Amino acid sequence: MSVYDTLKKLQISLPAPAAPVAAFVPFVRTGNLLFLSGHIAKKDGKPWSGKLGSELTVAQGQEASRLVAIDLMGTLQAATGDLNRIKRIVKLLVLVNSAPSFTEQHLVANGASELFAQVFGMAGAHARAAFGVAQIPFGSCVEIELIAEL
Repeated sequence: MSVYDTLKKLQISLPAPAAPVAAFVPFVRTGNLLFLSGHIAKKDGKPWSGKLGSELTVAQGQEASRLVAIDLMGTLQAATGDLNRIKRIVKLLVLVNSAPSFTEQHLVANGASELFAQVFGMAGAHARAAFGVAQIPFGSCVEIELIAEL
């Protein structure tokens, strides 16, 4: 099954990539690796703000992480022209806007990781780091950057 068949089955339509809001580009290709800049969680087109562990639940964080994964796939589509060219999702770096006592960043990150596995199969299995941070631009609850192999 192609990546696009899977997306259709999951009723996911990919957004066009958002323009950067600072001094960076949305992606850089070097050799057969594609590096995507951090994408923040959005809800209704605006930054999904809040801290995990005080204002948002793990389930909300997982949904935010999943939505970021969809945005990342939109950027992958723009960068490659065809998601079937993705050989592997290599690594995710997941930043979670966290209250000081919150320690379940890994569970929040699963929202993105599980979607990549659903969409890309074994090629979606990746290395990952998930960190709790004091703040993310625009107060967003989650930010994720990605490395993919073509």
